Amino acid sequence: MEGYNLIMSRWVFGLLLLSLLGLPAQGQDQSKQAPKPAAQQPQTVEQEPPEEDANLKPEVYSFNPLQANKDMQIGTLYFKKHSYKAAAGRFREATKWNPNLAEAWLRLGEAEEKRKNQADAKEAYGKYLELQPEAKDAAEIRKKIASLR
Repeated sequence: MEGYNLIMSRWVFGLLLLSLLGLPAQGQDQSKQAPKPAAQQPQTVEQEPPEEDANLKPEVYSFNPLQANKDMQIGTLYFKKHSYKAAAGRFREATKWNPNLAEAWLRLGEAEEKRKNQADAKEAYGKYLELQPEAKDAAEIRKKIASLR
């Protein structure tokens, strides 16, 4: 086994040495070539490469009531588990998919109120009342808005 390791280490060392000797020769070949005149060089426009990771792309929202309902269901589950931050995130997503979904605004207000984020809760309740001014619980929601600072 020691003989094999010795032979292999010599091969690796030899390949490394050859590759290092070949690098300066390549650099000299490139410097000997005359540069192309500016008129013949193609104009290159620098473009950003497309984003490969889909998670880093900004989300584009369009009207999608099915996705909004899915986010509402998941948000409701999070709310029942007392995970109010996750619930608020799902309700907010639902409002982006369907901005006219009044229930999503109401649930978002409730989740933000539980998180003690009163400014966002007040905004969400206000949007709910804007969409459903004659709702059964409109008076109660108006009282909540008045009590929020």
